[in-house]
Amino acid sequence: MKIVFAGTPEFAVPPLQAIKEAYGEDLAAVITQPDRPQGRKGVLTPPPVKEEAERLGIPVLQFARIRDQVSELAGLHADLMVTCAYGQILTQEVLDLFPMGVWNIHASLLPAYRGAAPIARALIDGERETGITIMKTELGLDTGDMLLSARTPIYDSDDCGTLEERLSRMAAERIVEALDLIGQGKAVLRKQGEGFTCKKVERTEVDFSKSAREVSCLIRGLSPAPFAYARTGGLTLNFWFAEEVPCEVDAPAGTVIAASAKEGLVVKCGEGAVSIVELQPAGGRRMSARDFLNGRKIQKGVRFDQPV
Repeated sequence: MKIVFAGTPEFAVPPLQAIKEAYGEDLAAVITQPDRPQGRKGVLTPPPVKEEAERLGIPVLQFARIRDQVSELAGLHADLMVTCAYGQILTQEVLDLFPMGVWNIHASLLPAYRGAAPIARALIDGERETGITIMKTELGLDTGDMLLSARTPIYDSDDCGTLEERLSRMAAERIVEALDLIGQGKAVLRKQGEGFTCKKVERTEVDFSKSAREVSCLIRGLSPAPFAYARTGGLTLNFWFAEEVPCEVDAPAGTVIAASAKEGLVVKCGEGAVSIVELQPAGGRRMSARDFLNGRKIQKGVRFDQPV
């Protein structure tokens, strides 16, 4: 069974490693996005999947538009393709190249959270559970029949980074199991029910008029990127992590109700309050809120701006 793997970010690296370990030379090629400029200096940087594929000695193909490379893909004579956060839409012409199908690793419990940013959206929405799904790819966006899924709780200590790392490890285990079933002709598929598609996440200003639960989930869901942030007195703070805390103070939403190295940085919400655990001043470094308060002054009673 000759396999091609298509993926791009760090999330796709453990599944790639697992397939290589299980199937060796049957993993014939890796397809990934072109190198992109990164950082303020615009340094051309390879995707994590490319770096790992080269380390493993697997041929790498980088297509600006995979739909324009049908003849090159056909020349691989692969039986099957696995995709994982590849980042390009496949056409029917591409799908038809693989007689044993194209199989996608998706980071949600389908049919919920189809589309972009399923991990971040599950956190932002306050879900208590998520998972990964191995599905057969069709033209619809994440609507194909499902082969395997795996579940994990979402912990209050999770942010998007920690949850993504855990889901990636789960995906690595399940994709090998899925490929074994496919290769043995034992794949049993399940139709998806009605679901919904989530949008890409963006940097978002915190609306402290929402509940402490909603605010903490937003901050965790947008960390380590693209961040939830707030502004006060010309100061902009990106938030890395926050947690709900008890609150008996009667104050307008967005009011700082504690601001000291001992108490931390606590902000009143529409319901309850959040303690900002880690933050990053614009142009500065990541630090604990307590360290930040040691060196800079945010006065108790100051109010964060509210989104217009």
